[in-house]
Amino acid sequence: MVVSHWKWVIPAVVIICATASGQNQLSQNQLSQNQNDPLAYCSYVMEQAEAQRDLLRTPLAFAGFTQPETGLPLQLVGGASLGLSAFRRSGLTIAVARKNCELYKATTVAQQDVQYAISNLEREALRNRLTLIDSALQWLGTLTEKTSKMVDAQNATRLMLFNLQTTRIKLEADRADTQSKISAIYVPPLSEKPLKELVAQKQNGEVSEQEALDKLTRQNNWDVALSVGVHQQVNPVAYGPQPYGAVSLNYNLSSHWINKHLDRAVDSYGEWKKVQEGDVARNSEVLRQQLLDGIAVQESRLKSLQQESSELDKNLHAIGEPDTSAALDFSNQLTAAQLLLQVETDDATFRLEHLHEYLARNY
Repeated sequence: MVVSHWKWVIPAVVIICATASGQNQLSQNQLSQNQNDPLAYCSYVMEQAEAQRDLLRTPLAFAGFTQPETGLPLQLVGGASLGLSAFRRSGLTIAVARKNCELYKATTVAQQDVQYAISNLEREALRNRLTLIDSALQWLGTLTEKTSKMVDAQNATRLMLFNLQTTRIKLEADRADTQSKISAIYVPPLSEKPLKELVAQKQNGEVSEQEALDKLTRQNNWDVALSVGVHQQVNPVAYGPQPYGAVSLNYNLSSHWINKHLDRAVDSYGEWKKVQEGDVARNSEVLRQQLLDGIAVQESRLKSLQQESSELDKNLHAIGEPDTSAALDFSNQLTAAQLLLQVETDDATFRLEHLHEYLARNY
């Protein structure tokens, strides 16, 4: 048994040289942010894990002085030791890092889809609105040209032409506003997978990561260490250096209960992530409610627009084929209003259909 023991630990230095040649490098402007972010994070995580792996699986060199309690002279001790548990943890550390990397990728993709879902739907709706406005302007141009010829023939008044020009101004302003809104919306490349699959993949990744961490933590419950080296009596120097070896076994008596707590921790973590504010799973449910609210708004809007359109159709039908200047003027006004109303009606219809499609595909 040792009464006094001094030891200096000399960590082994491992130098790892890695060369990567002959690989095609993509320029920065060709890589989108959603590609760069996971790559950079995974590089960081794996480098940290590999450093920890090398530390754990490399034998620990030590040197020191020891004073046996039997009254023998001071001895110089030197050697190396390696624990089987540490060697086992070195491999599990890499496994945890890989799971963490996979989880980060899954989380980033799912989080991005949730974050930009409404923006993407809005951008699609605005682009469709541009198409509707262009169609309305084309039809209005035909009507304006016809009315201009009638004005030249003195069969219509310039006031009738002015009403059509006013409608064109409204449509042009609507187009400019729509284009401005589109340019202000940023949407990165989104996944083609349904959101429900992305969220499930992310949740499975969280469980897998926690299970890998569970296995890594379990290695702390036991250890088998092998130590080899030499010892030399310092004063007086009676003998030459003598080799020695030792094997030690450590086992935590609470391992059974520790493992049960770790298993329950994995389950609790998964349940927590489902309801955590700000987590992807929770935000996915928030998005679903927002989409349902949007559907209710568009349904109400569409119903109101259809009622207005029905009234315009009745008035146009009542006029029939205009045979007077006043009837023609009123018909043109109704037609212009119908064009504006048709843009809004088709826009609401498109939004409503796409909201339903998105919900059906992603939830």
